[in-house]
This record gives sequence, C-alpha cells and structure tokens, in this order.
Amino acid sequence: MVEITIRKRPRTEAVVTQRKFFKKTARGKVIKVLRERYLRDDVACGIENCRSCSELTGTSILPPSGDQLHPLFPNGHFVLPDTNVFLSQMDLVESPLFMPPIILLQTVIEEVRHRSLPLYNRLKALTRMDDKRIWVFYNEYRSETAIIREEGETPNDRNDRGIRKATEWYNSHISVNRPPIRGRPSPKLPTVVLMTEDAANRQKAEHAGIASISVRKYIEGVKDANQLLDLLAAAGAEDIEPTKAVAGRQALYPDYLPAAMLIAGVKSGELHQGHFNANQYNYLEGSVPVPAFSKPILLIGRENMNRAVQGDVVVVEVFDKKEWKAPADEVVDQDAALKNDDAEDSGDEGEGEGNETVAREKNLLELEKRSSEKQPTGRIVGVIKRNWRAYVCHIDSTSLTSSNTTSLSLQTVFATPVSRLLPRIRLRTRQAPILIGQKILVTIDRWDTTSRYPEGHFVRALGKVESKEAEQESLLLEFEVPYRPFGKAILDCLPPQGEQWVVPPKSSDSPEWKDREDLRGLIICSIDPPNCQDIDDALHARRLPNGNIEAGVHIADVSHFVHPDNPMDSEAASRGTTVYLVDKRIDMLPSLLGTNLCSLRPFVERLAFSAIWEMTPEAEIVNVSFTKSVIASKAAFTYDEAQIRKDDPHQQDELTQSIRLLNSLALKLKAGRMAAGALNLASPEVKIQLDTSESSDPIDVEQKELRETNSLVEEFMLLANISVARKIQETFPQTAVLRRHLPPPRTNFEKLQDILMKRKGMKLDVSSSGALAASLDLCVDPELPAFNTLVRIMATRCMLSAEYFCSGSVSRDTFGHYGLASPIYTHFTSPIRRYADVLAHRQLAAAIGYAPLHATLHSKAHVERVLDIVNRKHRMAQMAGRASVEFYVGLALKNRGEREKGKKGKAGEVREEAFVIRTFRNGLGVFVSKLGIEGLVMFKRDTQFDADNYTITVPSGGKDVTISVFDKVEVSIEVEKDKNTQRGRVKMTLVHPVDSRSL
Repeated sequence: MVEITIRKRPRTEAVVTQRKFFKKTARGKVIKVLRERYLRDDVACGIENCRSCSELTGTSILPPSGDQLHPLFPNGHFVLPDTNVFLSQMDLVESPLFMPPIILLQTVIEEVRHRSLPLYNRLKALTRMDDKRIWVFYNEYRSETAIIREEGETPNDRNDRGIRKATEWYNSHISVNRPPIRGRPSPKLPTVVLMTEDAANRQKAEHAGIASISVRKYIEGVKDANQLLDLLAAAGAEDIEPTKAVAGRQALYPDYLPAAMLIAGVKSGELHQGHFNANQYNYLEGSVPVPAFSKPILLIGRENMNRAVQGDVVVVEVFDKKEWKAPADEVVDQDAALKNDDAEDSGDEGEGEGNETVAREKNLLELEKRSSEKQPTGRIVGVIKRNWRAYVCHIDSTSLTSSNTTSLSLQTVFATPVSRLLPRIRLRTRQAPILIGQKILVTIDRWDTTSRYPEGHFVRALGKVESKEAEQESLLLEFEVPYRPFGKAILDCLPPQGEQWVVPPKSSDSPEWKDREDLRGLIICSIDPPNCQDIDDALHARRLPNGNIEAGVHIADVSHFVHPDNPMDSEAASRGTTVYLVDKRIDMLPSLLGTNLCSLRPFVERLAFSAIWEMTPEAEIVNVSFTKSVIASKAAFTYDEAQIRKDDPHQQDELTQSIRLLNSLALKLKAGRMAAGALNLASPEVKIQLDTSESSDPIDVEQKELRETNSLVEEFMLLANISVARKIQETFPQTAVLRRHLPPPRTNFEKLQDILMKRKGMKLDVSSSGALAASLDLCVDPELPAFNTLVRIMATRCMLSAEYFCSGSVSRDTFGHYGLASPIYTHFTSPIRRYADVLAHRQLAAAIGYAPLHATLHSKAHVERVLDIVNRKHRMAQMAGRASVEFYVGLALKNRGEREKGKKGKAGEVREEAFVIRTFRNGLGVFVSKLGIEGLVMFKRDTQFDADNYTITVPSGGKDVTISVFDKVEVSIEVEKDKNTQRGRVKMTLVHPVDSRSL
C-alpha cells in the first residue's frame, strides 16, 4: 500500500490549482463553480530504477527500449504520445509489432475521452494489455507538471503546452536521478520522445529543446517498418472539417459547409439532418430519411452523395420541387460499372471531362429511366458524424499493376468491402501480393474532394477467404460483435466457488434467502428450443381453491450475480446482448453464469425472479405479484416434447396438467391481444442441419415448424414483460427501462398497398394496427398457400424497428408497442442474454422494496447512454445472426449441389419454387420461402418494363412472357464466389416460366 502525502498549499499557489468557471443550472440560473486540484510530489514517473520514485510504488514500466533500439535514439528511449496519435493512429499503437515503452499522460487520456468515446474505450483496453509497456502518469496532479490555462489560450493549446512540459520534466527527471559517478563514464541517458502528428507542436517542442518526432518518421526507423507503415492512417484524424482540393487537382465533390452554417441551417429548417443510407441495388443512389418529409430525401449521383458512407449522420439540402425525381428502377452494380477503374489514378480523375469512369457514370445516370412517383431530392452539404470504422475487405486483384503482382514495393490498390453498401477503399500497401486471396481489415482515414474513393489503411489479415475460421471472424468484425475472451477482472467477479456454487440451505441469516419466497415445491418446468443451455425462463400453473388459476413465470436472477458498476457489469453493458450464430454463441456473460449458475436447469435449486398472476379460467387477471424466489425446475422440455406431452391423453400427471393449463390460458391471452389489434407478422425462419461430425458442415436447410407450445411460452413472456413494465414505470416514471414500437408512417406501406391492389385486387388498411391485422388476414390466395405468409413478411419490412428507451426521455403517448398493441412494454424475461433485462430486474427489485436502486438508474442521462449502446448492439446482433444463416445456407446448398452432381455425373442443380417480390427494368427480386433467402435474377436482353403495374416482359421462344410481382416461379440455385465478400454467394437463374440463362 502506498502512503500518499498531501502538502498544504501556500496562498500564492492557489491560482495554479484552482479553476473557476460559470455553469448554467437546469432552471437557467448561472452559478460560479470553483474546483481545486491538490498538487503532490509523490506521483511516480514509472521508470525502473528511478531513485526518487522507486519507493513510491512497487510497479514501473520496463527499462527504455533495448530489443528495439531506434537509430535516432541509441541510448534507448521512451515514447510520450500526443493526443492526436491515439485519435488517428490507434491501429498502429494496438499492433503487437509496436512495442516501445509508452508514457501515457492524464491530459491525453482526458482529451481522447472528450473527443471520441470509442477510442477512449480502446485506449483503456490498451492500458490493460499484458504485452504492452504503458505507464499512466497523472501529470495534472504532479506539482512540477501541472499547468493552468492562460488568458486567451485555447483548450487545445493549453493541453499541448502541458504535454510539452511533461516531456521536458521527464527528461530532466531522468538526468537528475541518474547523475554521473566520480571515476566512471557518464551514464547513457535514455530520451523521452514526444510523438505527435501536429507539426506546430513539434516545432514548439524543438524550439524548447525537447526531442519530438512524427509517427511516420519514428516507424521508418524501427524493425518491421514495412508492416508497421501499412498500419499508418492515410492522414491525421479526420473530423468533419471540409477538405480542400489538393493543388493541381480538380475537385470531384463540393466542399462541406462550415459546422456553424450546418447547425444554423438545420435549426432554421432550411437544411435537414439524418442518417445516410446507400442503395443496395444501385451504387449511384442513396437516401436520407428526415422528419420533415414522409419519404426519404433521394440522392442521385456520387456528387450529390458527396463522400457519405453508410450510417454517417449528414446534413442535406433539398432541391426545388421541380427538380425532384423518382428512384431508378434498374439494378446498377458497382463491380460491373467500375471494373476498369485504376486505383493509382483514381485520385486524379477530375483533371479532365474525358475521364472514362466519370463519363461512364454520367452516361448511366442519363440513361436511367424513372417512374413518375417523385420524392424529395437533394444533395449532402455536410457531415455531422462519421460512421467510419474497420471494415472487412479483400484486395481487388485486378487493381494490382501487371508489373507489381509479386513485388513488395509500395503500391495503391482497391480494398473491396464485404458490404455492398460501402464504396471501395484506396489502400497504399507493400503487402498487396501477399494479401491477395485473404480477408483483411481496413479502416477509412479520409476522403478528399479530389479523390473518387476514400483512402484507408490496412489493419490486419484475418485469414484465407472461404476458410471457416476467417469467415466467422470476418462476420463478427463486420457487425462489430465483441468476441474477445472475458478478462481476469471480469472473471474475478464470479462466485469463488465456481461450478460448485449452490443455493445454500434455507436459513434466516443467509443472504441468498433474504426476503425470497421458497417456491421449490411448485411444479415448474422450462420449454425451449433443442440443445438450449442458457435457460432464462420457466413456468408453472395450478388451480386454486376458489376456481381461479395461478400462473407463474420464473426468470433467472442474473442481477444477484451481476452487480452494478463492477467489471462484469461494464462488460455486459458494452456487449449489450448475446449473439446467436448458426454454429456458435457469443455470450454476453461468462458461461459459468449463462449456462450454469443462472440457467434454470431441471432438478437443481436456482435463484429466480418470479411474476405470479391469479387469473380467471377466461385468462382475466385478478392480481399480480413479483418476488425474488428459489425454485427447483422439475423438467426441461423442447417445444416438440412439450407438445407431445400435452397432446397425449394418457399423460395425466401434475406436470402435464400444468402445461395444459398454461396452454389454455395462452390461447385466450393471444385471442385477447389479437382482438386489441396485435399483429401476427412473419419473418423467414429456417433451420440448418449441421453434420454431427467434428466438421459441423451444413447438410441441408428446412423451414422451422412452430408448434402450439411455441405460442404458449411466447404469450406468458409477453404478459410478464407488460406487467413488469407497468410496475417499474409507476415506481420510476423518469428512468424506467422500457421498449417501444412506434407506428410506421403510412407512406411506408404505399408501395405494398399499390402492388396488392393492382396484382391481386386486395386492399390493405393501415389506419391502425387492428385494421392492418384484419386486412392481412384477408390476403389469401387459395391457389398459393404460402401467399399470406409472403405478404406478412413484406408487411414486416414496412415497419419501424422496436427500440429500448428511458421513460422520462419521451412523451407518454409514444410508449406504446404497435406490433403487440400494448400501451407499455419492456424486456424482463431474458437477462442471461440481454442487458436491458438486467436493468429492468434491478428496477423491479427496487420497486418491490427488495433492494435500493443503484444511483446510475436514477440518472436519466445515464440510462439514455446505456440504452443507446444496447439498441445498437441489438441491431448488429440481429444482422450478424442473419448473415450467419445466409452464409450457412450457401454452404448447405453448395454441399447439396455437389451431392446431386455425384448422383447425376454432371453439375449439380438445386431447383426451388420462389415468389417474385420486386421487378426491375433488368431483373427480378425473388424470395425462396423454403430456404428463407432472397436473390436477384438478372436479364441481359432488352425487356419491356411496366413500373406502374410491377411487370416485366421478356422474349422467350419467339413469344413474350410477362412476369409480375407475386407470381410463383421456379429458380435454379447455385453457389458462386461473390466478388465483394469472397465467400460463396447464392446465384439464381429463372427456369420457369422462362429460362433466363438463354436470355
């Protein structure tokens, strides 16, 4: 333990350690705030064998670099990075090849936190890495390095001065604590080097006699320089400032407006702010949904999209109404349109009107035909927040120059992202030939007005394309799923007994039994999918003497093990949710909790949080109570097993009777929901059969079959969530963790309504959720049993996404859940795999008086911040799950095709029925319900396209064949290597009513 001495300050030092500022309160009152710093002499430098500091702390960073001596610093050195190094070169600093001892200043940490929370989190993780040598020095509290902001000095200049002062102090500190010894040669003193990307800061440092260096110059002198140079960002940290045209180049894109003009324009309503969405079918179009218009603002052409990348928060100027247009009705593929583009020259194509790529894109825009349904059209004039991150890519082999296919010299190539929503990235690398055929990670650094494409840098290789390991990792990285193992600090939060932990015997002084109900005698069971290990919920039902029924939902008491603000809680909050892939699960919590101590396994006692209702036989709720409990589940059923047991007339035991009671109530609860206007929507659900051998290769794909017991569980989970939502909102009206589903704008349904009316003569009423539910029930085609499901899937895509929110952050009339037709809702029933449920558990425990509510859950701002992260992680987890299914469906079809090939002695062909769901001028969008996948069927010959009636007419065998939306067709499916993803992609060709291969 280190003893800390606080020295008393003389009055003359007060100005150095006091900071005075004015703050406006929530009611608008301005108050004066005085903050003091207590300066100390005992803040250790962290350098090994320092005579002054060795007694202050038992730890220190390693000696100055010895195994990586830099030619510029032959006596050894320490690196002291400026803030901009972490803002722009974090990939480099994180690399295992970058290993100098680093002095990290408190000033730098605080500045990074202020500028970028994601980078701050990465910086914190960096300081905890065992293989990095980093010493955090609290320069703001050491008396010799603390400074105050001078009059007229900007915060940035103040911080730069503080960083230079700390560097200067370190060098003098080293010389004082390693003085020459009489009779011996003077000691070789290591240098503390200020590393900064700011040329002005370097100049000031050199003027003061402080050693300083740029990142590039430093890297050029170290071992493994070639690999480390590839990790350098193309430029310093790119914020949202406009980039000026490089001298000698013509600008391809207009400059962004200054930030002040953007803010003022949005505030006045002249400009509009929203998220940029790229068009997956046409790379020359994008859109930005904004509140002011019922339809998104359409952006046509790369100039009007003005360097925006999918997910960027942008500001848009809307053109005069006479310039509004409709989206193009043609598939325009970037790979085909830009296949001859030159990566080396793509930064200079603006120098002449005759450039081939520019001319080709202008020609495409001029030839595009559009329907008469115009919508707001405009252009991007600024970017508020970039969504740039590391993207999974592959090197486009065609962008290598013919003379450089094996050379390791520096060359510029294209990195093609996996996502079709992203532009190609220009990359300068010395490793291009080595990286061909590999999945790699690339970060965007900048996008100048003179460059057709953004510029980025290589981060690391993931492995060979199509290898299962590389595909799995690239999928997780693509959707930002944190998959690192749980660290020691997190695992230290687990019960020390490990797997031997059990619920202790019941006693009044046991903390586990404090205020808990003993429900071990109840006939409780769980019903889940096959092979479920993280069992969140269990149920029971029994008849009461008064003729009513008691029904209970029992949820794993995760909050007993996961305490607020400890490392495990912080990790769970950052992960947000468990991610389910086809062949693996990325857990939110360590498996000891998720699959053991919290999992409501049968025949063992477990801690639970129970919601118990008294209901009439007609499922009318008499009362509800909530309690912490101890349960002992009597069985764990799959849906199929529970269904068989319920339906077997020979089974009359208590457990079976409980399932039947639950089912009878569930049927009435569902009927009540539907009568209230709840929607019965659909999404494509398939089950992938995996090989039971070690390979776990997919064998086949089939549709999931939903049974009555699926609905049984669903109804009681919904009831529990609704009941808990009411309770926590009543108790904590400002900070309750709730979930809502906003009603979709009616314009979202316009196209589907028009298609149904024109193609089927059916009316879709979207005036309310109840009207929509009723009209969906009437969308039936006796000749096409799957038609109703297809319409429900299409209707689902017109909906808005549900989201978590803090009750005090939105108006009360927007709490409702549109799809469930419930005025209030939350998530309570899956705390093992959803962090929002953990928060709801804590609030419910406080609401029933079981435990006080942690201070963070009294803070509306804190709850909002956490739920923003959880919402994002939830969306990304859903997309990762879908991408995993798509990947494995492709593998299964490929394997099926190969089996067919072996039988027939020719190329295997998988044929399936499909529905047309979209028509283009040059193709069809089709949906294969059996496989739950969509695909494009492209036509090369001239076609007749009727956009108003959603039909396309193609020539076949001397006659014209017309195909329209909702037609049932037959497609041939094969798997080919996708140029973007470099993984197997499902390719579809039409077989009936025409063979598109002959067109």
